[in-house]
Amino acid sequence: MPTAVLTDRERAAVQAYLRLLHTVRAALDGPPASGRPPLVPPSVLAEADQALTRAGLTGNEKAFFQLLHDCNPRA
Repeated sequence: MPTAVLTDRERAAVQAYLRLLHTVRAALDGPPASGRPPLVPPSVLAEADQALTRAGLTGNEKAFFQLLHDCNPRA
C-alpha cells in the first residue's frame, strides 16, 4: 500500500476532520438528551474548516477525501 507523505497543513486538516468525525459519532451515539438534537461544538467544526482552508483543500472534496483515505482507510 502506498504511503501518503503529508505536508504539515494537510496533516492538520486530516486530524481536524477526524476529530470532527469522532465528535459527531459520539454525539449521535450518546443517549438522547430530552428530545433535543445532538450538539456538535461549533469550535470543532470551525477548526476543521480552518484547517481545510489553510491546506488549500476547501472546495476540493475529492482531493481531500483521497488524501484522507490514503492516510486513514478506516475513516
